[in-house]
Amino acid sequence: MIPAEEISRRTLNIQKALNQNLIDGLIIAQRVDLLYFSGTAQNGFLFIPAEGEPVLFIRRYLPRAQEESPLKNIIGINSIREIPGHIIDFYGRFPDVLGLEFDVLPVKAFNFYRTLFPAKNFVDGSSLILDGRMIKSDWEIEQMERTAEMSGKTFEYMKTIIRSGLTEMEFAGMYETFARKIGHGAGLRIRDYLTEGYSWHVLSGVSGGLVGLLDSPASGEGTSVAFPCGAGNKKLAPDEPVMVDLGSVLNGYHMDETRMFAIGSMPDKAFSACRAAIQIHNSVLEKVKPGITAGELFLHAESLAGSLGYAEFFLGPPGHKVSFIGHGIGLELIEQPIIARGRKEHLKPGMVFALEPKMVFQNEFSAGIESVFAVTDTGARLISRVPVEIFIC
Repeated sequence: MIPAEEISRRTLNIQKALNQNLIDGLIIAQRVDLLYFSGTAQNGFLFIPAEGEPVLFIRRYLPRAQEESPLKNIIGINSIREIPGHIIDFYGRFPDVLGLEFDVLPVKAFNFYRTLFPAKNFVDGSSLILDGRMIKSDWEIEQMERTAEMSGKTFEYMKTIIRSGLTEMEFAGMYETFARKIGHGAGLRIRDYLTEGYSWHVLSGVSGGLVGLLDSPASGEGTSVAFPCGAGNKKLAPDEPVMVDLGSVLNGYHMDETRMFAIGSMPDKAFSACRAAIQIHNSVLEKVKPGITAGELFLHAESLAGSLGYAEFFLGPPGHKVSFIGHGIGLELIEQPIIARGRKEHLKPGMVFALEPKMVFQNEFSAGIESVFAVTDTGARLISRVPVEIFIC
C-alpha cells in the first residue's frame, strides 16, 4: 500500500506544476500514473484540479480501490461519460484548460475526450507527470531496495544452475521461475508503445555479437522473427561469455541489471572487455554528483571507452551504436531522464538510474554490466545488491 503522505506529497507537487503552467486540471488514465497519484491501479480515471482535492472515478473494482487508495473522494461510475457532470458537481465548473497524457493517449481516445470534456483547451500534461516522477522519495527507494534484494537472490540462483547444454531460453525459464516464487511480478511496465518489456534476456557467445545488427543467426538458433529479442534456442557452451540482462519488478517498482557469466572460463578477449565495462561503470559512478548533466556522464563514459581501446565496440558495432548508457527507472522500467549524448538535465538527489555501459563485438559476443543507483546529496549510491563482478561458474 502507498502511504497517504506519499499520495499527498505527489498531489501537491503536481498541483504546483499545474499552476505554474496555467493548467486548470489534469485527467489521468494510464495505469502507472493512476497508481502513482491515487495508490490504486484499478480501472478508472483520476482528476487532479490545480486547487482542491482530487477525485478518483472507478469503473471496476470499487471496493478494492477504496481499500487501496487514501484519497477522500472516490466515486464508482459505469461510464466515462459520467465524469464531466461529477467534476462540475464537485468544483462548480469544468476546467477551461485540461491536461491529458499526450505521450500515451491513443489518438482515438483523445478525439473522443475532446468531444466529451467541455474544456476550451487541451494541453499535454505528460511532461509535468514525468518530471515529478523523476525524483524518488525515501519510501520509493526503499521499495526499489526490496526489488534489488529479490533480484540479487535470483542472480545467486543463476550461478547454481547455469550449465552447458541448456538453451538460452531454458536457462532463462529456470531463473525466471525462481524469481516468480520469491515475488517477481513478471509484467514489466514499459511506457513506449514500440518497446516490449520482458525479463528473459540471455545472450551467449555469438548471440551477443548480433545485438543491434540487421542480420539473424545463420544457424536459425536465434530468437523468433515474431519476437526478435531476448533468449533464443542457442545452447550454452563452456568457455564463452554469457550476458544476462534481468528486469525485475516487485510491488510495482523495477530493477534492471546485467552481469556476465561463463561456464568454466572466459576467453581473454571477452574477459578484458568485461573488465573494461566494469571500469567504465565504476568511473561513471564516481563522477555522479548533483548538478552534473546526463550528457556529461555520457561523454565521460565514451571518452574512457576510447582511452581503454574500445571505441569501436562501445555501445554497439559501427553503424549500429546507441547513444545512451543509462536511463531512469522506477514504476516503469525506463523513465526520464536518459543518460545520453547531448542531454542537458542536471542530476538531482532522489533520481534513480540504471547504468549500462555495454559493448558489442560483431559476430563474436557482447560484454557489459548494468546496475541501479540513486543520486545522493554528495554522489551516487548503488541500490543493486548483485556484486559488481564477472561470474565464472
